[in-house]
Amino acid sequence: MTFMKDYGMTRRSVLKGAGALVVTISTPITLKPGSAKAALAAKRPALTPDELSSFVKIAENGQVTAFFGKMDMGQGVDVAIAQIVADELDVPFKAMKVVMGDTATTVNQGGGSGSTGIQRGGIPLRNAAAEARRILMEMAAERFKVPVDKLETADGFVKVKGTSKKVAYGRLIGANHFNVKLSWNGRMGNRLKSTGVAKPKSPDSYKVVGKSHPRYDVPGKVYGTLDFVTDIKVPGMVHGRVIRPTKAGAKPLSVDESSIKHIPNVQVVRHKDFIGVVADKEWDAIRAAEQLKVNWSKVKAPFPNQDALYDYIRKAPVLKAKKKAKDAGDVDKAIKGAAKVVEAEYEWPFQSHASMGPASAIADVKDGEATLWTGSQKPHYARNGVAKLLGMKKEQVRGIWVPGPGSYGRNDAGDGAHDAAMFSKLVGKPVRVQGMRYEGTGWDPKAPASVHPLRAGLDAQGNVIAYHFHSKAFDRQDVRSNEASPSYTLAGQLTGAKLTPRKIFRTPAESYEFPNKRAGWEIIHPLLERASPLRTSHFRDPLGPQLHFASESFVDEMALAAGADPVEFRLKYIKKKIDAQVVRVAAEKAGWKPRVGAQSKPGGTSTVSGRGIAYAQRNGAVLAIVAEIEVDRKTGRIWPRKFTVAHECGLIINPDGLRRCIEGNIVMATSRMLWEEVNFDNEKVTSVDWETYPILESMEVPEEIDIVLIDRPNIMPKGAGEPSTRPVAGAIANAFFDATGVRLRRAPYTPARVKAALG
Repeated sequence: MTFMKDYGMTRRSVLKGAGALVVTISTPITLKPGSAKAALAAKRPALTPDELSSFVKIAENGQVTAFFGKMDMGQGVDVAIAQIVADELDVPFKAMKVVMGDTATTVNQGGGSGSTGIQRGGIPLRNAAAEARRILMEMAAERFKVPVDKLETADGFVKVKGTSKKVAYGRLIGANHFNVKLSWNGRMGNRLKSTGVAKPKSPDSYKVVGKSHPRYDVPGKVYGTLDFVTDIKVPGMVHGRVIRPTKAGAKPLSVDESSIKHIPNVQVVRHKDFIGVVADKEWDAIRAAEQLKVNWSKVKAPFPNQDALYDYIRKAPVLKAKKKAKDAGDVDKAIKGAAKVVEAEYEWPFQSHASMGPASAIADVKDGEATLWTGSQKPHYARNGVAKLLGMKKEQVRGIWVPGPGSYGRNDAGDGAHDAAMFSKLVGKPVRVQGMRYEGTGWDPKAPASVHPLRAGLDAQGNVIAYHFHSKAFDRQDVRSNEASPSYTLAGQLTGAKLTPRKIFRTPAESYEFPNKRAGWEIIHPLLERASPLRTSHFRDPLGPQLHFASESFVDEMALAAGADPVEFRLKYIKKKIDAQVVRVAAEKAGWKPRVGAQSKPGGTSTVSGRGIAYAQRNGAVLAIVAEIEVDRKTGRIWPRKFTVAHECGLIINPDGLRRCIEGNIVMATSRMLWEEVNFDNEKVTSVDWETYPILESMEVPEEIDIVLIDRPNIMPKGAGEPSTRPVAGAIANAFFDATGVRLRRAPYTPARVKAALG
């Protein structure tokens, strides 16, 4: 993994070299004999998606740099991009370097988002590499005075077939950059697509793609040589700490600056309701933030009692609703005439990102320009948002992504970026912001709490004739999934930015086919509209765990009502062939033995075991998971001993990288299902550390995760970064019922909740 470390580079020179970002639709050029020089430029052309040089550079020594407008969150996406480019260019994998997430060197491909790193982010890089290879061959054809069809490429060389004549790519390029136009669809972010004249290779010719290559970042993390965002230092930097109210919604009325006069070189910084301190030394900033006396406004307690949360959701007025019929039919009429009706309701809590460390960022605002160092998973959007916060054009701000302590979904990294920019603007110095643990867990955006009432109707033969899935919940994006606007961050909301909630939720992603089927959702108002510690946004696989906890648990409940084995029941109603294949593969690999109902009944021995299955789709990928768990009736603790996974996501770029990604997803999702729940009282979030917001411990991780990768090389890669998060909760829930005979419909399955359920 590579990112720019030349922090001494001036912002002005970088921005001048990058040029203005202009959205255009361009037609690729085709070189003609004698025009090779036109394909090269001494300076890198403007950083726009219609320029080949925006994606690929070849150095004189043969090193190839891929400029990737996303970033990697530990899945090794950068390695996969290197494999894609290496194959299209016919260069050794070791010749590759990937630069990610720097707005001065990469175009905006959306950052880490929606498992699209390969599925969408890889497309422009693949096309650009194929076009670069075409240009190199035409340059070599001119050099050797032979037709292009007499040439071939291998190992970074263009060769004349049947002869010893060859020329290295670096020799053809020299110290130049590509100066070739691409077609561009005019879109920025995840859906950006740039295309050249050349057609990418067919999968059967790949030599690098499909092989397992190790991640770039692991050695640096293991040996402590990799810079994290917390390690970045800038000359003249001071340290900032934002001060949050003790009661959510309270505003600072007055400040007693004399309360910290004994701390040297500390400055109180305030702009509207944004308040904090900066100091030359970090420890002084920490002390000042803790000791500064602030007179806060009196506000009505904004939150309900936590034990009444789900009743609150049920009774709350609806802000927005959406209902859609997935299949033709009249669900209500069919249920009314059903021989048997199955009903259940499932509950999911607020959850915190609880990243390994709280957010950190550095901003340097001066001379009408700004530089931002951030661990955000969407640095281009963080740059855009900071520009708006500062009243600048985005071309005046450079965002540099540096690995942070975590960034799945919209965690507190975006708030840290805007906090640092606000501080730097107000004090006129580069400011490093570092949160505390209680701030990172207490004030990060949360995954929304929700309730999911479901109904189904069965005929006299046990066939499902109607199915209704519904959710009522807090907004999926009360603040958006990036930091592109001040309104999405605490700093912006505290200084009066107009609120722009998206008002959206989601329905389960599956292919069950019932004669009458309906799925919909309702959104309720946030508990506190502005600067709330319970504001909601994306967490990893947004809404996937809670939706499929409900839907896949209910599928098992329908199977029981129908007197059917859960696997056989799913296969009876799954519409898509690949989905059915994935379910079969998981069941067969796990040695599934059909049965109806739970193998254990209430009571019995202290430790019981069970297994359960769940399946889901995500961004085109399909997977099924069988969970095998042990439940200690006395302690209430659940150990998910083994997971068996069948995973299909089209063409697999790096099998080992995909396996590691799946393993990480399963462990994280298991933690969310067994432990994670944001606690709060009427005034504040009380989950502020690892004791009050526990996560899965090392002794609780699965003993085995058995993965079957279903490779379909003739199908373009699908999103694989998050899908395996999705069915874990449902699989554990179904395994718990199998082990105990008790259906527990509220997550997480904490020891206390399990003991209460088992009596």
